[in-house]
Amino acid sequence: MAREMDTAKFQLSREAYEKYLKELENLKTVKRKEVAEKIKIARSFGDLSENSEYDEAKAEQAALEERIAYLEKLINNAKIIDKDEVSTDFVGIGTNVKIQNVDTGEIVEYSIVGSKEANPFEFKISDESPVGKALIGKKVGEVVEVTVPAGKFRYKILEISK
Repeated sequence: MAREMDTAKFQLSREAYEKYLKELENLKTVKRKEVAEKIKIARSFGDLSENSEYDEAKAEQAALEERIAYLEKLINNAKIIDKDEVSTDFVGIGTNVKIQNVDTGEIVEYSIVGSKEANPFEFKISDESPVGKALIGKKVGEVVEVTVPAGKFRYKILEISK
């Protein structure tokens, strides 16, 4: 997966991009110092071979550096989607789409986002998810059929907005 991320372009909203930049800056400036201090304190306890505080601090440092590397690759490979440039003529990344289940009448609204921003609990679905994939490129009034583990569903697109 790491190799795929080296060359892939990840579509991110401006907000997500800024959030990742802020997190990266915090990890590099604040968290690195905190972890270095934990290691320094743990070293002062003596014998490192039986020092669980030192082992924990080194494990935290490794996890921190892994997250920093991940964020740097994500940011360097990001394609930023600005809401101002998004068309509402069809469903695409950066749009909000209101859909109705044709069989039950239930209406739900999703934001279509890139895979790194997806959070179904916040109604943010990826363009790579089954529902997102079915909706991409469709227009208001169209009906799409989606197959998910729970079965087949048909949705009518009611509205597309930014």
